[in-house]
Amino acid sequence: MARIVGAINTSHVPAIGRAIAANLQDDPYWKPFFDGFPPVHAWLDKVRPDVVVVLYNDHGLNFFLDKMPTFAVGAAPEYHNADEGWGIPTLPPFKGVPGLSWHVINELVAREFDLTTCQEMLVDHAFSLPLKLLWPDAPSCPVPTVPVCINTVQYPLPSARRCYKLGKALGEAIASWDEDKRVLIVGTGGLSHQLDGERAGFVNPAFDKAFMDSLIDNPEWVTQYSNEEIVEKTGTQGIELLMWLAARAALPGKVSRVHSNYHIPISNTASGLLAMACEN
Repeated sequence: MARIVGAINTSHVPAIGRAIAANLQDDPYWKPFFDGFPPVHAWLDKVRPDVVVVLYNDHGLNFFLDKMPTFAVGAAPEYHNADEGWGIPTLPPFKGVPGLSWHVINELVAREFDLTTCQEMLVDHAFSLPLKLLWPDAPSCPVPTVPVCINTVQYPLPSARRCYKLGKALGEAIASWDEDKRVLIVGTGGLSHQLDGERAGFVNPAFDKAFMDSLIDNPEWVTQYSNEEIVEKTGTQGIELLMWLAARAALPGKVSRVHSNYHIPISNTASGLLAMACEN
């Protein structure tokens, strides 16, 4: 049976791609951000995942405002990275795991989650940049992937409680996969930020840090808030923390903190990094 080794939650700000392409890792602006990752790289070398399941939000590449699924799962043999207009260098295709994808899809539908199944799927910076941050020296991502997309763009959005339930069901589905594989969960997005409107540039470090801490010992903490309350506390795009929450919910039992980092600003965004190991 498959075994979930842990989860890594990290930001996916598009400007990260330009910084990587320009080799700005030691630039004073970027160094505090990139310096957060070496301990995570060391942990990945130790646990050696065979598959990575990525929870992220699509930014108009596959789904636009006229057609926006609440939850979508990729079931393709590979996923091509496409530029959504940010000038990010395109990365090589990401290898898929159709066997796990279809197992997850069937299990989640059996648990009454209504999914969009994507047998062809493009992936944007929310998917590609975190994987490049986790395996920066590899010319292409060395671990096959399963994309799981959550709508955080177009109302109505799934609630934090619904996303927690999705993550829990996802973790149980992965654990029941009849393959001897080590699986890593990656949640991407956020943390607090607002890119436009009267509160453009808004960040809330106190809430961000409380949320990050809660994921270790009290992962349902944020489910007490409605989406409107989360947006009030984190900014419009801060709702992307739903992917972090679902990733944590996928982990069975207790977890330990491997490493965390928090830095502002990165392109007007509060950037977070949290790696958690399963204790089972």
